[in-house]
Amino acid sequence: MKTATIPSVRVDPEFRAEVESVLGEGETLSQFVEASVRASVERRRIQAEFIARGLRSRDEARRNNDYVTADEVLAGLQRKLDGARAGVGRPRTPRK
Repeated sequence: MKTATIPSVRVDPEFRAEVESVLGEGETLSQFVEASVRASVERRRIQAEFIARGLRSRDEARRNNDYVTADEVLAGLQRKLDGARAGVGRPRTPRK
């Protein structure tokens, strides 16, 4: 399989120096750029999947009329917070 290239990116000399200053031992600028692009692609793929799951969940809730209101969620979180502040339900363990 033939390899392909990613377009060159023009940057200020100061930024290039900053990037070069964080390279690992024996790491080239090209390796760093490739790893960065791969990580960014993966992050965007995961984000797109997360959004798609959320939209499917929303659609399913609409179909089933199975919603929890924001007020109900906030009230539940407030109860948990109040309980945690009061120490309810948790035995105290000494910190090490």
